[in-house]
Amino acid sequence: MKNNVSYANAVSRLYRLQKFGIKLGLSKTISLLKAFGNPHESQTYIHIAGTNGKGSVAAFICSILKQAGLRVGLYSSPHLVRFSERFRINDREISPEDLISLIEEMYDLIPPFDPPTFFEATTAMALTYFSRKKTDISIIEVGMGGRLDSTNIINPLISVITNISLEHQAFLGSTVLSIAEEKAGIIKPGIDMVSGATQTHVNRLFESLCSQKGSPFWRLGKEIRYRSDPSGFNYYGLRHKFRGLESGLIGKFQARNGSLALAVIELLEAKGFRISEDDITKGLACASWPGRMHIMSKNPTVILDGAHNPAGIRAMAHSVRNGFKYRRLILVIGIMEDKAIGSILEGIVPYSDHVIFTRPKYSRAAPPERLMAEASNFEKPKETAPALPHALNRAKELATSEDLILVCGSLFTVGEALTYFDPEKYLPDDFY
Repeated sequence: MKNNVSYANAVSRLYRLQKFGIKLGLSKTISLLKAFGNPHESQTYIHIAGTNGKGSVAAFICSILKQAGLRVGLYSSPHLVRFSERFRINDREISPEDLISLIEEMYDLIPPFDPPTFFEATTAMALTYFSRKKTDISIIEVGMGGRLDSTNIINPLISVITNISLEHQAFLGSTVLSIAEEKAGIIKPGIDMVSGATQTHVNRLFESLCSQKGSPFWRLGKEIRYRSDPSGFNYYGLRHKFRGLESGLIGKFQARNGSLALAVIELLEAKGFRISEDDITKGLACASWPGRMHIMSKNPTVILDGAHNPAGIRAMAHSVRNGFKYRRLILVIGIMEDKAIGSILEGIVPYSDHVIFTRPKYSRAAPPERLMAEASNFEKPKETAPALPHALNRAKELATSEDLILVCGSLFTVGEALTYFDPEKYLPDDFY
């Protein structure tokens, strides 16, 4: 490590790799890991792909395994307020010293004439970090798709695909089935695969691929079942049955994510991991994943949720409408320009009583005026705010103690809102 390099300089240097954009493929990640000494080859992993819910499923699994006394790594993206959130062991972010050292070491290894992309670099760093810190198991979240995603160089104990809906169509294909084919690329020969997909034709595809590869296939709704009730949810799994399970994550849809996590835990038990029923119930109940149905304050209730695609917005809207009592719903929404803006707005604006269109401090954020124009067909009181702090101030002016303020549309929007409401706990990197 070079002692004169600051955290801000090191991470800013890494961010300069973003100019190389998104390039799907494994070759550069393989080359970079080889230069690091192939640290990933001796490690134990769970690999998670899917359109929505990857982070929540990972959070449940991590919490249960941590409760069981294991040292658990988690690689996820994007971060909410700090780059270091992407690399965690038992919920603790990587230290600035370790991060600087990894970045500097990586830059000594990469060929200057053929550098990796930002995500290729961060993936290699994560796998190296977990290996050096001797995690017992690491949860690796796919960045985009699966087949050609940088994370797909690992050989996991279990693969998970949470669900499938339209996303990243320029890269993954224009149909649900083409996107499913890309995500199915994480299925490895002989490795258990757990699916939370609901479409029959998608699960037929997964089942066929698993059969060809000799990979046991476990499906939510078939081998794994659950039922929500007012006190929590009941789980009927491969061996276990649980009643009245409590989730640390809010939202009716979290029963699905929790059940997928429990299926993974059962498969780990079958592979020799020692996890008690008490570990499972406590781990589920204390799971945390900031920025997802995150209650920030009350009177008025303020909820932050990072839903950023049509399926996620619909699930969020259902949970808000059915899980909370309020007089008016005041919506603060900021969306990235490359998202399905019309469909996202359609999923939440009709249920709102007042809408404030805004944008986070991020280059890809859509202008509030564009959001307003896209929502012109919805006869709701609406206005624009040039920046998120203005929008949040305005929402608080409008709200009474009986109202609910919902902030959503992008993880970037939610990350900035976390800092607005709690700048001490969610202190952001300050060098952008």
